[in-house]
Amino acid sequence: MSTVIDQEQVVIPDDVARSVILPSSYRDEAGIVHPALAWLRANMPFARAEVDGYAPIWLATKHADIMEIEKTPKIFRSGLGEPYINSSVDTEFLKEMNEGRRGLDTLANMDAPEHTKIKNVTSAWFMPANVRTREESIRRIARASVEKLLSFDGECDFVKDVALYYPLHVVMSLFGVPEQDEPTMLKLTQDMFGNSDPEHQRKDVPATPEAAARAWRAAILEFHAYFNELAAARRAEPTDDLASIIANAKVDGEYLPDSFVNGYYIAIATAGHDTTSATTATAIQQLASRQEQFQAAQADPSLIPGLVDEALRWASPVKHFHRIVGEDTDFRGRRLEAGQSVMLMYPSANRDEDVFDNPWEFDITRRPNKHIAFGYGPHQCIGQHVAKLEMRIFFEELLPRLKSFELAGPVNYVEANYLSGLKTLPIRFRKA
Repeated sequence: MSTVIDQEQVVIPDDVARSVILPSSYRDEAGIVHPALAWLRANMPFARAEVDGYAPIWLATKHADIMEIEKTPKIFRSGLGEPYINSSVDTEFLKEMNEGRRGLDTLANMDAPEHTKIKNVTSAWFMPANVRTREESIRRIARASVEKLLSFDGECDFVKDVALYYPLHVVMSLFGVPEQDEPTMLKLTQDMFGNSDPEHQRKDVPATPEAAARAWRAAILEFHAYFNELAAARRAEPTDDLASIIANAKVDGEYLPDSFVNGYYIAIATAGHDTTSATTATAIQQLASRQEQFQAAQADPSLIPGLVDEALRWASPVKHFHRIVGEDTDFRGRRLEAGQSVMLMYPSANRDEDVFDNPWEFDITRRPNKHIAFGYGPHQCIGQHVAKLEMRIFFEELLPRLKSFELAGPVNYVEANYLSGLKTLPIRFRKA
C-alpha cells in the first residue's frame, strides 16, 4: 500500500504560507515568521504553499528534512533555477532579461560536477589553516571598528554606525577592493538583498510590479561593470588577494568565463559581509537584554565562540534557499514531481524543538549547537571560517571595552525573505 498522501491534503493554510513567504513578514520575524514556522513544524512540517502571486512551492521546515535535502543534490537540484524565491512577476521578468539562463553563475546555483570544479578554485584559500593566517590583519580592523563605536558619545545605532562596516571592510580587504570603493559595494549589496524593502529601493527603478527584479538586475549590471575592470587589472598584475586567485584561476586549462568570475566576485562582495553584519548585530541585540551572558562572555573569552554560534542560530541571516526537484520522487510521504520547487527554511530548522533544548532561549553556553545557518552538504557556505573568525575577533576586542550597554529605542528589520536581518539597532553604552 502506498504511503504517499494525496496532494490536496498538504496545502498550507493561506495565512500561514503568506507569513513565511512574503518579504513583508520579515519586518517582524518574532511576531509573524517564527510563530508560523513553529505551527508548520508541529502540523505540516513538509507541505505545499500556494500563495497568490507566487508559484506553488513545497516548504521544508524541519532540521532533519533540510539536512536530508541538502545532502541529496542529485534529486534536489541547485542548478535548475535561482537560489532564492521570487514572485511570479519578478521571475518572469528575470527569465526574459536573462534569456532563459540563470541570473548569476555562482556556486549557489550550480550542481556537480560544475559546482565541484568551480568551488575548488578557492576552497584551499577558505580552509581554516589559511584563514587563520589573516587573524592579525582582521584584528587591526576590529580594533579600529571598536574605537569608532567608542567615539560616539555613549549612544549610537549599532547597525548603521558599526555592524554594516566592520565585516564589509574585512571582506573587501581580503578580496582586494580598495577602501574608497567600499560604499559602492555596500550600496549595491543593499540594492540586491533589500530590493523588496521600500527604504532600500533604487530611485532609478520605476514602481512597477517587477520593481524588485529590476533593482536586482540593475545592481548586477553595475557589479559587472566594476568587476570586469577589477578582473582585468588582477590578470595584468596579480596581487595577494582573492580577486587575483579567481581572475587567474584555470579550470580544464582555461580561464573562467567572465560570467563565472563576476559571479564569484558578486557572491564574495555581497553575502560575504551582509550575513555577518546581520549576525553581529543580533549578538549585540541579544546581549543587551541578557546582561548575565554579556558579563559571562566578558569574564571568560572562551565563551565567545559559543556566542558567535548562538547568534548564527538565532539570526539565521540566510532565510531560505531554493531547490528544484530533478526527478519524480517520494519525500516524507509526499509525491514530488520533477520541476517542482522546494523552499528550505533555515530559521525554522534552527529553532527545531527536536534538535535544540529550549530553542526559544538565547544561550551562549549551548552545547551542542547543531545550527545549520551556513547550510549543509556540498553547498555549505565556503566562507564560514572567515565569518566565524571575524566575529570572534570583534567580540574579543569589544567586550572588554564596555562596562554596560542596553537598547536605546525600537529596532527595525530589513523587509526581505532571502537575506535579511536588523536594519536599525540603537544602543546606549558605558565605556569600561
